[in-house]
Amino acid sequence: MFRLRGHHLLCLLGYEGMGYSEEYSANMTRLHQTLRAQPETEILLVNGADDLCDKFPPEEPYHCDDLNVHERDSAILTQLGVAIGQVWIWSALEQRIAGTVVAGDVPRFCSTCPWLAYGVCEKGVDRIKAGSGLPLLES
Repeated sequence: MFRLRGHHLLCLLGYEGMGYSEEYSANMTRLHQTLRAQPETEILLVNGADDLCDKFPPEEPYHCDDLNVHERDSAILTQLGVAIGQVWIWSALEQRIAGTVVAGDVPRFCSTCPWLAYGVCEKGVDRIKAGSGLPLLES
């Protein structure tokens, strides 16, 4: 089981191997590829720091507890109709995202995200809506 916060559900859709550090990227790649290979993996929706935040580099400004990040989490969970403390399987969350989120929602949810300019999360939402799932990452 992985612990994930609301906005990381969308981050995982657009993940292409970029991250804040090598350790962070390795952790996110492991989680991403586990969900891709085992879509029945359970996800516990959490408030605040999760399994991805655990590897945030200590030398970077820690934003995992910033108010705007919590607001982003809340907005995404509300859009999905899910709640903190619930356990979902990843494939059901993908279906929920496909049915309730469009690529144009990402800039609204994630206007303060440093990764927004890359456009990868919008592409990830489109992939999920098309039924393609998470992509295999190049090594």
